Amino acid sequence: MHRLRKLAIISLVLFLLTGTGCGGLQGNPESGVSQQMGVEAEKISSELQPDQDEKEIIDAQEAGDAKGSGEAQEARDALDAKDDKQAEGQEESGKNQIDDSSEVSAAEPASDAAPASDTSSSLIPAEPAFSILNPEGMTLSERFYTPAGYERTSVEAGSFGEFVRNYPLQPDGAEVHLYDGRLKGIQSDHAAVFALPIENYDLQQCADSIIRMYGEYFYQTGQYDRMNFHFTSGFPAEYQKWREGYRISVLGNNVSWVQRTGADDSYESFISYMKIVFSYAGTLSMNAEASGIELADARIGDIFIHGGSPGHVVMIADVCENEEGRRAYLLAQGYMPAQEFHVLKNPAHDEDPWYYAEEIEYPFVTPEYVFEEGSLKRLAY
Repeated sequence: MHRLRKLAIISLVLFLLTGTGCGGLQGNPESGVSQQMGVEAEKISSELQPDQDEKEIIDAQEAGDAKGSGEAQEARDALDAKDDKQAEGQEESGKNQIDDSSEVSAAEPASDAAPASDTSSSLIPAEPAFSILNPEGMTLSERFYTPAGYERTSVEAGSFGEFVRNYPLQPDGAEVHLYDGRLKGIQSDHAAVFALPIENYDLQQCADSIIRMYGEYFYQTGQYDRMNFHFTSGFPAEYQKWREGYRISVLGNNVSWVQRTGADDSYESFISYMKIVFSYAGTLSMNAEASGIELADARIGDIFIHGGSPGHVVMIADVCENEEGRRAYLLAQGYMPAQEFHVLKNPAHDEDPWYYAEEIEYPFVTPEYVFEEGSLKRLAY
């Protein structure tokens, strides 16, 4: 009996020590997403025979000889039931547990006879699971709490990072709409929708949505000189010239500025400028405007990009970090056809949209695109 009890305790301890941590669920190995640190590890098989020694149990765990969480739960339930029965016996007899220690054989340590409930109660967390989502939050920083033990990284006042964190979101549960008001076909990949304007033409797609976020930031903060997006041809579409009344003339491969009107820095004029940028810029031009960075240096506004026709790009919308320096990221995207800019879910754990650094390896899988190594870059805006 003591040998069986010892095996059950060892199985339970190994199960709990390799249990869930931040994020709480396992990544998809077939998709290329690595397992998050602290995610659900494999459980020890409950079919290990009593004559196996402890080393064989550990070897079986390391080799992945597991039967799943169901058997681990059965072992725990059986152990709890045995503890309850033992407690009842103690209450009836009023005797101390040490009275039975003489029955323990010389080959078994006396500590094995201690109630297993003391061990299990100290290892099983009593607190309920923490929810990342705050349905009442109306900005990125309000809607999504950081994971337990993490804090948002600092951003400078007036920076693009602060702008994105405080950008309004649509109400919780909002669906993603296309540019013409129709619903996007896939509604299961987003965790929130930005209240970023989108006009009724099929132009504000993936790269364009990120350009729009940067454009809105530069326009609202009066940093007109920083608004200089390039066409795929390499032509620099400087907003400063646009607001002075110049317009862009495209004749075949010839692109030039032409004075057409007086100075105009109205929002309507800004939207017209955005429209022409969307028409001639994309992932190819955006990729040319960016340079590679390391994940540890990534900040809000950095991108995962594949420049192509078509290509795709997603933007880092938020960053948090724990005391050990491990980071997690929120990602956002637009797509084709033109659609509302939205926060992506993490396919490794739908209830938690944060992408933990330990999960990000290449090929890097997001809900609607897979990025290759070297895709993480910083824009030169």
